[in-house]
Amino acid sequence: MLETKLIPALDLINGKVVRLFKGAYEDQKIYEFEPLAKFKEYEKAGAKWLHLVDLSGAKEPEKRQNELIKKLCSKVSVNLQVGGGIRSKEDIKALLNAGAKRVVIGSLALRDKEFTKELLKEFGSGQITLALDVIPKKNKYFVATNAWQERSDTTLFELLEFYAKAGLKHLLCTDISKDGTLSGANVRLYTLIHEIFAGICIQASGGVNSLEDLKALKGSCSGIIVGKALLDGVFSAKEGVECLQKE
Repeated sequence: MLETKLIPALDLINGKVVRLFKGAYEDQKIYEFEPLAKFKEYEKAGAKWLHLVDLSGAKEPEKRQNELIKKLCSKVSVNLQVGGGIRSKEDIKALLNAGAKRVVIGSLALRDKEFTKELLKEFGSGQITLALDVIPKKNKYFVATNAWQERSDTTLFELLEFYAKAGLKHLLCTDISKDGTLSGANVRLYTLIHEIFAGICIQASGGVNSLEDLKALKGSCSGIIVGKALLDGVFSAKEGVECLQKE
């Protein structure tokens, strides 16, 4: 059976830990936790990967938090996966040089497929994660664009057909109708991706609100991104890690 790992997540704006509701910057909750202290806690709980989104950099490239990311990478021994408005080879190099083990490419994957394919080849599929955010509509999953504000005409599975041939290894897929809502994960979506694209390692994201969600996703995903549920104390990182380790 596929091993499934808990991947605790932090979203950062100007060095502060935040959570957005369905991706809306104007609907954010600011937490008092220090990013490093929280990552240390997740590391101690047994997490092997941590997920970090630079929301400042995603919105305004000149405000990238690369120095903070470098500090976080140097202070924890676990692997960091980092994303947030990646637009160029220089962005990827800067994050890898800062210590990130994988860089997350989002809207670029839809906007410029050939360039993204080139990035996968140049940096290697092991160092790139594609983040595809989807909107369910009549039993189809359409890829969202423009910071989740719009639905494209491209379906998730059309895009995955292209990238599977390009050697894609890591996919982070978020059902944005669920993200930040604690309304439960879209288990059907991830099971479907796993059945069709068994060679791609899937990271499920959006709506996880219980250990039961983790159990339901176990075996179809390589990782489960959990942000709000951990920050709000719905369950602990230690409980999540142990839940996924149980037979």
